[in-house]
Amino acid sequence: MEDAFHISDPRTLKVVAHPLRVRLLGLLRAEGPATASSLARTVGESSGSTSYHLRELAKYGFIEEDPSDDARERRWRARHRFTAWNTAELSDTPEGKEAVAIMHLRQIESIARSMEEFQEGEWPVEWVEAAGMGDRLARLTPEGVKEYFERVADLQRELEARYGAAPGAEQVYLGTTAFPRRSR
Repeated sequence: MEDAFHISDPRTLKVVAHPLRVRLLGLLRAEGPATASSLARTVGESSGSTSYHLRELAKYGFIEEDPSDDARERRWRARHRFTAWNTAELSDTPEGKEAVAIMHLRQIESIARSMEEFQEGEWPVEWVEAAGMGDRLARLTPEGVKEYFERVADLQRELEARYGAAPGAEQVYLGTTAFPRRSR
């Protein structure tokens, strides 16, 4: 699996911005290859609907067929670990600005869904103490924000290398945001 899918065309970003498509892609990234039928059961949709949306994701390069010995079942897999885009570049057009705004909303929805799933589950006290959300305000320049994201990505890779194979390791949703705020 490749690391990142860098998008420069707003139409491609809009393809994945569909609520069901972004969810299907997220499941394939997190859970690995799956069929349209198994994904349909997971998301509460018909297999016809999930099949259509999976084909659209494949057409634009987000996913691909997963080779299988069972010719009766078509399995899909994600091609990339994550999707990236240059917000300034895409925001040069109204279509791009809209696509970026929709994707930001989808990311927030995904974070909310992961928090709800965590809260509904039964977890050992160590996970309950470690998990959560936080927010901070910092005074930074755009260069400082870029460095922040780069260092967070480096830290994630470092921690995953150190703890990813340890007993008790779980997949963890990590979210990082940085938006300027105007004082009122």
